[in-house]
Amino acid sequence: MDHAAVTADLEAGHARLARWAAELEEWTAADILTWAADQYADRLTFATGFGPEGCVLIDLIGRRRLPIDIFTLDTGLLFPETHDLWRRLEDRYDLRIRSVTPALSVEGQAAAHGDHLWERQPEHCCGMRKVVPLKQELARVDAWITAIRRDQTPQRAGALVVEPDAKFDIAKVNPLVRWTKRQVWAHILEHDVPYNPLHDRGYPSIGCAPCTSAVKPGEDDRAGRWRGSEKTECGLHGPAQPAALTTA
Repeated sequence: MDHAAVTADLEAGHARLARWAAELEEWTAADILTWAADQYADRLTFATGFGPEGCVLIDLIGRRRLPIDIFTLDTGLLFPETHDLWRRLEDRYDLRIRSVTPALSVEGQAAAHGDHLWERQPEHCCGMRKVVPLKQELARVDAWITAIRRDQTPQRAGALVVEPDAKFDIAKVNPLVRWTKRQVWAHILEHDVPYNPLHDRGYPSIGCAPCTSAVKPGEDDRAGRWRGSEKTECGLHGPAQPAALTTA
């Protein structure tokens, strides 16, 4: 396919996603998930980090028995509480959450790059332990579901219900994009959704144990992530140069 044809196909795919985003903007999160499952079938996946939003989506998927593949990036550095939550969610909703691991174990990474790489080069560490494994998983599908909300960070403020993900060359579905933090926790409490007990101990945003600390009163929810550095994102939702996009 020549360059002009590739460009035309890309533009058509983006236009289709824009139409869907406008149509789905006022839909409920559960209905958006059902739409995504129907639209993409087995070419759809959900990557969860077990945050409150992820637990809400697992609850909606589980209660509707939606045939959506779910996985988590098991970096080898997760909190014990996160592993426990993982199993509780599987048991509660009778579903499987796949483990996706990086090529190097924590010990292998230390041997190749030195101890505590996350302290010295957090971007490199996240790249190897999160971004590369995620990219490999997403190469198998046409769309992925995320738990991002517009009010989480300035970088996410313009997110749409469904949009092109230039970083991974597929579509991204964001069922909770219009929700607020208050709505997320109201759903968790109303439906008795399992969640990470670290949230009750001052950890509003939880990632890998070495790079996550408690947040003080008045601080931003993500202030405890990579504290002391300018880093605020794992790199999973960052920008990239657009390329071919499959919209199903």
